[in-house]
Amino acid sequence: MQPFDVLVLVIGILLVLRAILSAIRTFVLPRAANDLIARMVFRSVRRLFDLVIGPMKSYRRRDRVMSYFGPVALMTLPVAWLVTVGIGYAFIFWAVGIHPLGQAIVDSGSSLLTLGFERPAALAGELIAFSEAVIGLGMVALLIAYLPTIYAAFSRRELLVTLLETRADSPPSPVMLLTRLHRIHGLDDLHDLWERWEEWFAELEETHTSLTVLVHFRSQQPERSWVNAAGAVLDAAALVRSSVAIPIDPRADLMIRAGYLALRRITTVFHLPFDPAPTPGNATRIDRATFDSALAVLADSGVPLVADREAAWRDFHGWRVNYDEPLQRLEALTVATQPWWTLPIRSALATDDPFVDGSRGAS
Repeated sequence: MQPFDVLVLVIGILLVLRAILSAIRTFVLPRAANDLIARMVFRSVRRLFDLVIGPMKSYRRRDRVMSYFGPVALMTLPVAWLVTVGIGYAFIFWAVGIHPLGQAIVDSGSSLLTLGFERPAALAGELIAFSEAVIGLGMVALLIAYLPTIYAAFSRRELLVTLLETRADSPPSPVMLLTRLHRIHGLDDLHDLWERWEEWFAELEETHTSLTVLVHFRSQQPERSWVNAAGAVLDAAALVRSSVAIPIDPRADLMIRAGYLALRRITTVFHLPFDPAPTPGNATRIDRATFDSALAVLADSGVPLVADREAAWRDFHGWRVNYDEPLQRLEALTVATQPWWTLPIRSALATDDPFVDGSRGAS
């Protein structure tokens, strides 16, 4: 074997190993690993989708198109692995004596797809073909085996997102959440809400950093988004801790911390820029006027508020600065619907059916 043949052989082996490593990082490794091949595939597919949704002004149309992005990118990923393996083995076949390169490519394709119409006429050619067939089948089987895991995690994520609609409408609003709970005398039950969402954020971080395709899987309804739901619940906890005159619940603090840690780590996996150490001097997208409007609606609905509005604003801003920038990056990444504070701020008193509180019965 000539030195050039050895070089081609090494390149072929490295390509095969790189594809195998990408598959392991994407589906098997139980921790965040931003793989180069996976990143290139998702970015390439995303550029195509961005070209399609670019001229669309309707959010529902963009949502309908983007609902295919995650599944399409996921199905494109094993194709990229198989192509990489096929090219790598073509180099290997060429290095061991199968010439010209076109014939080496045909032998590699026949082995990779287990078609069997070519038997490599080279030293250990059949053993090489067997190994390529095993790798090709293994990668396809890996994707199929992990699809139930992916959809199980998606289903668990969407359960609380769907349940939030009954409390906070859709898109979810923390003002709607608090006014509705106050109306049904449920502010004392916020402890359970914070506890469940703290667990939700913990699982979100674990699943969406190890199986990053889940970030792009959209909710069943266009107005729902896991990113908007996360922001609304965090804002609700920040409003309660800063402005609502009820006993302090440490669970709200813990939930906010679990939330911004999860959002930051997901943002980091996608190499999106944000300030990892924000200070109260940092600006957020919710300004004082929006905050005052939210408190006005809460006050009109009878929600008990603290007297010192200046301190309330400082406290709310101090909470939100921790998750504002990662939330913004993820909203753009997932093409999420409009967040609550960009829409008219309404109370549950203005939207609920008059029969919802049971004050009037059917005749």
